[in-house]
Amino acid sequence: MKKRYISDNLPHKEDLAANWLDLETVCLAEITSEDGLYPIEEALLLNKNRGWRAGSPGMQTIRLLFDQPQHIHRIQLNFLENEVERTQEFVLRWSQDNGQTFTEIVRQQWNFSPKGSNVELADYTTDIKGVTTIELNIIPDISSEGAIAKLENLRIA
Repeated sequence: MKKRYISDNLPHKEDLAANWLDLETVCLAEITSEDGLYPIEEALLLNKNRGWRAGSPGMQTIRLLFDQPQHIHRIQLNFLENEVERTQEFVLRWSQDNGQTFTEIVRQQWNFSPKGSNVELADYTTDIKGVTTIELNIIPDISSEGAIAKLENLRIA
């Protein structure tokens, strides 16, 4: 009989990151706006860590257009809010026809509270083939149009 021992230990951060796509080399990013101090590269590239912020309030879109269709196994989104209490909603979608039609992966709301719940880490396991486009729509505050969308990082494997 074949057997092996398993461990309760979580994989090391380096092991999890080993399969992230280098988005700088495999796609074009489209955005509705960005703050010049927090450009989209700060959320998408593996060697950056300041995060992205919208340049204007209200709903924002981040769209990744892949040079070649991708087989996506995992998508990770990390949001951080240290300043404002708000309820954010985001929708993550994918397309295999260059954005002509989309299939929703997830729609989620999160209540940020700087004195308590200020981080949202969403980690999705997927098995979607032929992906040409990933789109993230963020409504930074469902009860106000004045909030600024923020994204610490978006990782895809």
